[in-house]
Amino acid sequence: MTENRAGASRAQIIAAFASIYTIWGSTYLAIRYAIETLPPFLMAGARFLVSGVILYVWARQRGALRPTRLHWKNTAIIGAFLLLGGNGAVVWAEQWIPSGLAALLVSILPFWIVLLEWLRPGGKRPRIAVVLGLIVGFIGIVVLIGPGNLGGKGDVKPLGAIVLILGSLSWAIGSLWSRDVKLPESGLLTTGMEMLAGGAMLAIAGLFAGELGRLDLANVSAASAYGLLYLIT
Repeated sequence: MTENRAGASRAQIIAAFASIYTIWGSTYLAIRYAIETLPPFLMAGARFLVSGVILYVWARQRGALRPTRLHWKNTAIIGAFLLLGGNGAVVWAEQWIPSGLAALLVSILPFWIVLLEWLRPGGKRPRIAVVLGLIVGFIGIVVLIGPGNLGGKGDVKPLGAIVLILGSLSWAIGSLWSRDVKLPESGLLTTGMEMLAGGAMLAIAGLFAGELGRLDLANVSAASAYGLLYLIT
């Protein structure tokens, strides 16, 4: 019985990771399609605003308590790091970076988290096993993406790669900061609030970048529309 359970547990873990990597990788491809005819920041802003409203309303209907001002402040800061800084970097950079390379560069997120955990006051040096695990995981991502799919077609702008690396750093900072602040008890409500705040910031960034003048709804392709719909759902 124990061996059967252990085998089932391993199979479930493998299946879970396979699902995560499939969904995670497909997100970058969906972004690539979405920004073909939609401005990146406005697209991302619309994505998270719609998703945020859905999650917020759903959580409240399920009994989540009304968030306080402190909750809104903290989730707004998290949304700034994760969505404006992290996802904003992805949607902007994918104008010039292939989706496979974007996924690979963002996958250095665990390295940032381990490094920041080490450098923070009272932090401990990571064990060799942790470092080796990160390296093996990174190599695994390269294999999953396929080395031939990293370069894409055309020139890759170095600035796009740099922005993606900084975006993953922003995501790591937000993830670590969120551990030590007061948030709503409902994880669903917290996620919805982060999306609302981050989506609003992305939309504002799009307005300041002049994307509204580039938005032509009549010429939005089916691929972009389906890409945005996939990202929302």
